[in-house]
Amino acid sequence: MGKVILEVDNLKTKYITRFGEDIYAVDGISLKLEEGKSLGIAGESGCGKSTLALSLMGYYFAPLHYQSGTINIEGKNISSMKPDDVRRKILGNEIAYIPQAAMNALNPTQKIIRFIEDVIRAHDPKAKKSDIYDLARKRFEILGLPESVLQKHAVELSGGMKQRTVIAISTILSPKVLIADEPSSALDVTSQKMVIKMLKDLMNKGFIKSMIFITHELPLLYNVTDDIMVMYAGQSVEFGRAKEMVFDPLHPYSKGLMGSIIVPEEGTKNNKLIAIPGTPPNLKNPPIGCRFAERCKYSRPECMIHSISENKMKNGRMYRCYMNESELREVYSNE
Repeated sequence: MGKVILEVDNLKTKYITRFGEDIYAVDGISLKLEEGKSLGIAGESGCGKSTLALSLMGYYFAPLHYQSGTINIEGKNISSMKPDDVRRKILGNEIAYIPQAAMNALNPTQKIIRFIEDVIRAHDPKAKKSDIYDLARKRFEILGLPESVLQKHAVELSGGMKQRTVIAISTILSPKVLIADEPSSALDVTSQKMVIKMLKDLMNKGFIKSMIFITHELPLLYNVTDDIMVMYAGQSVEFGRAKEMVFDPLHPYSKGLMGSIIVPEEGTKNNKLIAIPGTPPNLKNPPIGCRFAERCKYSRPECMIHSISENKMKNGRMYRCYMNESELREVYSNE
């Protein structure tokens, strides 16, 4: 096992509505991310992926609230830090976040270099303009972005160029962990390829040490990440190597999720697409038993009434199901 950069243990966060209701969006998530590795997080909309991304940064603001658990970046527990300390010492330096629709977050009235100045001066108020420009110019050049972009406004850039520029700005301080939330969504295939190449370059050139990649495009995860974690209703239901998660999923939800998409690989031509019936449970009052039970065609009465713990396998794989591996493979083979 390599050096662990990010370690999360039993993290629980919730939203509190204006009516005082609790929504348990992240419920008991644990994970380890090694240096030089990338983790993909998959799941349908509303399963808690983006909330987990926000929670991992240790920076909480209403309506999102921290409940319990720990977040360690190279042994530093950021979950117990004050929000101001997290903002000044952690965000950007230790962990960086690229949110969904990030390319629409750029102020159209400011030049790109001004955004970079703001990021760097938030951590070093005495930084000189000339030094900041030199750093930005060199970084953009290494990442394949022309120096001229620094003097442009966001409205002068294409969608793909804006997204790549946002990524460059977000990682200008060389964070240990980069969280990319749907970084290639709403882009054409060519722009997607360039964004993915840029993210890989950031790791290969040592500007980031590890990455968490969130997307609905599961075949993309297979080609980009080392491991995949599938989330459902705020919980991790399966974790494993990317190849086995796509071609040999164990959890019924993972299997349904993988069966509902087309994987452009040899041997999948005749596979039929299967939709998962129903909708995720209401997280204001989550089920006692398996959260997927009401939608699972393999569910048993005991799935509804017993809490489901994680089943950990020798190879590091994990799945959360009442059935053991042999039972799951048997029901799958009988289909």
